[in-house]
Amino acid sequence: MIYFDNAATTVQKPRQVSEAVAEAMCSLGNAGRGVHEATLGASRVIFDTRKRLADFFHAESPKQIVFTMNSTESLNIAVKGILQSGDHVITTVLEHNSVLRPLYEMEKKGVELTFIQSDKKGCINPQDFEREIRENTRAVICTHGSNLTGNLVDISKIGEIAHRHGVLFCVDASQTAGVFPIDVQEMKIDILCFTGHKSLLGPQGTGGMYVREGVDVRPLLSGGSGVQTYSREHPAQMPTALEAGTLNGHGIAGLNAAIGYIQETGMDVIRNQEQALMKRFYDGVKEIPGVKIYGDFTTDCRCPIVALNLGDYDSSEVSDELFMSYGIATRPGAHCAPLMHQALGTVEQGAVRFSFSHYNTEEEIDAAVAALCELA
Repeated sequence: MIYFDNAATTVQKPRQVSEAVAEAMCSLGNAGRGVHEATLGASRVIFDTRKRLADFFHAESPKQIVFTMNSTESLNIAVKGILQSGDHVITTVLEHNSVLRPLYEMEKKGVELTFIQSDKKGCINPQDFEREIRENTRAVICTHGSNLTGNLVDISKIGEIAHRHGVLFCVDASQTAGVFPIDVQEMKIDILCFTGHKSLLGPQGTGGMYVREGVDVRPLLSGGSGVQTYSREHPAQMPTALEAGTLNGHGIAGLNAAIGYIQETGMDVIRNQEQALMKRFYDGVKEIPGVKIYGDFTTDCRCPIVALNLGDYDSSEVSDELFMSYGIATRPGAHCAPLMHQALGTVEQGAVRFSFSHYNTEEEIDAAVAALCELA
């Protein structure tokens, strides 16, 4: 199989990730639930990973890093934990349903929503955010990179606007964490949500969020924490405040190894390889008769994603043919990004998304280009 569905999850992981998970499953206990070596070992691994992530995103302290299952959980905690009736939120049509659906839930509870529109290439103008800020604007919530088009959003400019107006800035870094540098201090990010199983190259079931010190987020869950057992309320101190229940210590051990791999290999090296593969694919298919490509390719500074359609064929039909006849794995359909498909005019057809990893090769790219030529 030639795997081009890395925007959904990276199947090819560094060897040390699976080794770390296997070792953790044979040795780690429940962090914070005892003083024997098994639980202390789990606590050490979790704290070390927390510290690594804090350094990775330039957080002010490891205690501001919270572990979750994935970006979806992180975004639900953020959206439902900072908003209340009467608040106004600015977001974009680029968003994944992990942002949209929690926001729609909050809209039913009295939260007002404003959507920043995109142009025909799926790009948004950061200045549009400033024009939409009101007296009751509580937060700006947006993606760093579109999971459909691969377009990047200038979160530095948006963060500066939000900060200047005293508005919370929450970023969905699902497609960018691990491949693009993110400095939460410099970019004025108040809440950063990320997942471990995509460009961070970690196991599924891992993810997290950064919450700026002083930002109050209501917990989504309450329960066991290993501390303050006799209190009727869940502990308020970070990161325990947002981490009820047993953490995925085994997965976190794998995430720790994945971050180590990225740091050792070099994020810039990984990103440059992925973008080079993306450009090779884009250059190979852009002139094929009947192929329509979505997104802004005037810059190489973008997520390694190419979404396209072939004539009037349904995207699922094309994706099935690519896999059944050529062994090429892609993602068709709506990609959990309904408003982006509306903006691109692809609601009925969907799109075939090719998303690349630095583990892919030029030979695999050329095989995919040849397959699309034959199908066309």
